[in-house]
Amino acid sequence: MRMWEEPKKKRLHIEIIPMIDVMMFLLVFFVLISLNVIPALGIKTQLPGASHAQQLKPQNKAIITLGLDDHLQLDGKDLNQDALVTQLKTLQNDGDKLVIILNSDQGVEVARLVSVMDLLKSNGFASVSIATRKL
Repeated sequence: MRMWEEPKKKRLHIEIIPMIDVMMFLLVFFVLISLNVIPALGIKTQLPGASHAQQLKPQNKAIITLGLDDHLQLDGKDLNQDALVTQLKTLQNDGDKLVIILNSDQGVEVARLVSVMDLLKSNGFASVSIATRKL
């Protein structure tokens, strides 16, 4: 009588090296994000300095960023100066006062800053502040 060899059953095992690779990738990614090595979206600005800058913590606010080369953003989204007022009016809740913070690069001309402030004041936005960094 002939005996057949039974095939050996292979034991299942988990490969740990690919998991270590994925974990190292995630660790490096989160470290780079936390150190701001990967640039954030938006206009890069250098705020002008002021020795008496105050911290504002309003509830209903909109941040307008004026960058060099006529760049304009509202809360991180690019738009032109004509659409600025309509976007701000959609953000303004009924009865709530919308606080507008102008975040302007120190290289932006004063005339452009004044024209944006004049546009806002003429359309009924009375609370306009200029963002600065504390010296």
